[in-house]
Formats: sequence, structure tokens, C-alpha cells
Amino acid sequence: MRKTIQKGFTLIELVMVIVILGILAAVAVPQFVDLSSDAQTATTSGIAGALGSAATTNYAACSTPSKTGCISIAKCADLAGVLAGGALPSGSYNITPATAITPGQTATCTLNGPNSTSATFTGIGT
Repeated sequence: MRKTIQKGFTLIELVMVIVILGILAAVAVPQFVDLSSDAQTATTSGIAGALGSAATTNYAACSTPSKTGCISIAKCADLAGVLAGGALPSGSYNITPATAITPGQTATCTLNGPNSTSATFTGIGT
């Protein structure tokens, strides 16, 4: 007489797998729900980095005898003009403080973005 071997999963095993998947989903979903605030913070930091780099490049252009591409920077807010396109990206971005920057000197400027995000960068007066 031949023994019949059945292959497959029992109902209890299937239920346990579903329960484990449910627990994993309940733990993982909250990790990905609020990524928009992290993305906004990263965007503001990226724009601030671009402003700092553009300020350095502008200072180098102003230091050459021909002064080709030199933009006059008298305060932090003027640094928006050195970005490609000549302005900050659309949205509620502004640069502070409004105090003057002496030509050839640096100042710590703050870029304020949407949702109370902010990042600092170094501006150079020309």
C-alpha cells in the first residue's frame, strides 16, 4: 500500500503569514508617510548650497580684470540674482538679513523656505 503525501500549507500557517505581513506593514507605513517635510528641508538646503556656490563664482568673476558676468552684491538678498535665471525658485523663499555686505567680505545669510524651513550659506560682497 502506497502512502499519499500531501504538499501545501495549512490554514494556520497562511493566517500566521498574513498576521506577520500586517505587523510589518503597520510598522513600515508611518516611516514613509511624512517624507514631504524632509523633502522640503532638503530642497531649501540645496538652494542654499547653490546660492553659496553662485556667490563664490560671482566673486571670482568680479575679481578678474574684465569683470565679465560680475553682479554687484551689496546685501544677502542680492545673491538671488546670481542664480541661473536671476531669481529664487518659485515658492515662498526669501533671504535674510538685509544688512549690507562690505565688498570682499563674507556674511552668513539665511534662506527661509516654505513650511518654516531654513538653511544658511555664506555670501560674499562685490
